[in-house]
Amino acid sequence: MTAELAERQIGPGAGRERLRATALDLFTERGVSATSLQMIADAMGVTKAAVYHHYKSKDEIVLAVVRPALEQLMGLVRLAESRRSRAAQVETMIVGLADLIIANRRLYALLQGDPTCTAILQRYPEFPTLGERLVALLAGPDPDPGSVVAAGMLLAGLRGAGSDPRVMVLDDEEFRRYVVGCAHRLMRPRRPASATG
Repeated sequence: MTAELAERQIGPGAGRERLRATALDLFTERGVSATSLQMIADAMGVTKAAVYHHYKSKDEIVLAVVRPALEQLMGLVRLAESRRSRAAQVETMIVGLADLIIANRRLYALLQGDPTCTAILQRYPEFPTLGERLVALLAGPDPDPGSVVAAGMLLAGLRGAGSDPRVMVLDDEEFRRYVVGCAHRLMRPRRPASATG
């Protein structure tokens, strides 16, 4: 297929955006591993060659789909890491994650919950350490097991809450209020366990 024909089928700019949106629909409905380039092409009503003209592999499409949210998440981590106090770091993470979920509900679920997506992102330069940095910001330095469990539950719960159909009907402000409130309760400071148990 010539480049000109591929551009006519999908088009630059808005066409690439439509390709990414179609891929996201299929990835969230079927999972990344069960979605083929042919399925994406069929859903768009174009040839597989037209998809290949824009992205050479499914991995490239996955990266294109998740990169905006991933970059927002990395920016949030850098912002939280720049805060001086532990409380300010946790608050920045809680509020920032709530806003990130609101802006990218389906995408966040894909980013945090699809094993094939996670495997692809392991090759993305900053991603392998991102999960550790998230937990470190939420749980703190030298965290006790309870803080690590709470941070893990918060991150996993955000994925579920963001994609649950019963929650998707909430408007953004109401959803944000619930998320921030639950996160505050989960991440409240803990007293050290007594030596006598």
